[in-house]
Amino acid sequence: MRPRVPRPEDGRVTEIITGLYLSPPEFLALLGAVALVVARWLPPAARSRVTIAAVAVLVASVIVLGVVGVRWQVLPVLAGAAVALPFALAPLLRRRAGRPSWRARWWLALPGSMACVALIATGPVAAWAFPVPVFPEPSGRFAVGTQVVQWTDPRRPESFTADPHDRRTVVVQLWYPARKSPAGARRAQYLGRTQDEARTVSDALARQVGLPGFLVDGVPRARTRSVFDAPVAGGRGRFPLVLFSPGSGGVRTQNTAWAEELASHGYVVAALDHPYDSAAVVLADGRTIRTRTASTGDRDEDDRLAVDWTAVRAADLGFVLTQLDRLDHGEITGPLTGRLDTGRVAVAGHSMGGAAALQAARRDRRFDAVVDLDGYPHGPASPALHQPTLALTQGITSATDPHYIPRLTEALGHSTATSYRLTLPGAAHLTFMDGPLYLPPVPSVVGSLGRTESPHVVAAATLAFLDATLRHAPGDLAGALSAYGDLTVRSPGASR
Repeated sequence: MRPRVPRPEDGRVTEIITGLYLSPPEFLALLGAVALVVARWLPPAARSRVTIAAVAVLVASVIVLGVVGVRWQVLPVLAGAAVALPFALAPLLRRRAGRPSWRARWWLALPGSMACVALIATGPVAAWAFPVPVFPEPSGRFAVGTQVVQWTDPRRPESFTADPHDRRTVVVQLWYPARKSPAGARRAQYLGRTQDEARTVSDALARQVGLPGFLVDGVPRARTRSVFDAPVAGGRGRFPLVLFSPGSGGVRTQNTAWAEELASHGYVVAALDHPYDSAAVVLADGRTIRTRTASTGDRDEDDRLAVDWTAVRAADLGFVLTQLDRLDHGEITGPLTGRLDTGRVAVAGHSMGGAAALQAARRDRRFDAVVDLDGYPHGPASPALHQPTLALTQGITSATDPHYIPRLTEALGHSTATSYRLTLPGAAHLTFMDGPLYLPPVPSVVGSLGRTESPHVVAAATLAFLDATLRHAPGDLAGALSAYGDLTVRSPGASR
């Protein structure tokens, strides 16, 4: 029987070892490299065995990595091994040739060994700083399925192009409660339906924030906790809906951990790509639409542009809700027909997506609740919001935009329903998306809650709010939210 050759898409080969931030072949390469350096300091009898074993492990690891792809974080490990290799092999080769063994004095060899160790150690440190994201296991009772759909609104011209016949098209990813998949079922790719799409989106996101794409080359390798096109969970129950708009330049998958957690608790999450706003949107025909939105540096002009872009996003959200209603009624073919509860719908968003969620709720009373994930409320504060609203904000510091909280307070104050503003201590703006899972743990960038706690806190607070407002779960919502941070409640005619 011929040995099975690992393939790049083989999840068992590329799966990251929890806590080590390395895949099995990467970890073996690390062990082999360290063993080569250590062998120099072992007694002669053990030295040869350790050297041969280390070389065998390194060769096997390099072959596998050559097939599945080498991350830049592993290059220092391989470089350190390459430097140590001739010094480890030289005594063995001299002995085999019958020549007397030569060994440098320890005080000459020690600096070289230390330099090799330092070079090799750079690899796991880099892998820790820029890891392949490992998505948390959803805590709900449902497995999670996902699918991607593309819809065109025949009534809306595309405002970002000059073509009068161009119509607004959105790409939507759905996460939904699913039946448990068979053991070994292939989990969905992060950032795209295919690895090519994931790389395209990852490179676009990196360019948008000024990072070279190779720094985050682990992101498009990641696998999520959902399964593409998994069968919908059994039964006849209908699932409440949560529509999601990403941040400025953001993409539909940027809150995957949050969406999967909600879906595991019985919600259907529909996240949008906004073409010409999202960093990169890959359409069904293979075309890639890049962002055309950018800051001008002039605050007044940027505010005006943000109002226009927010209005487009709000219209996208309303259109997608209409399509989901058609899907539920069977006017659009899909596995979720008859399973969507379009009478219980929340609209949510991060950053500019949060502003879009607020505007969508003002325009469209079909939305029953609003979740704003650290979004500055662009656009008019009227008409009044009639839906309960949860605004999650980062920790407020001297560096926070001084207009943010007053503007948010004004927006929530124009409401005929109860609103909740929850400030998460230790959170930064990117805490509210998947960023903590794959960016360096710098508090000013991703907050100080950590890679495990960040997605947990944001999803748990969101679930408490949704369960209370969409499912009318009994209990003290204010008390539940207070467990996660500093809460301000504004009720019509009263506040505390």
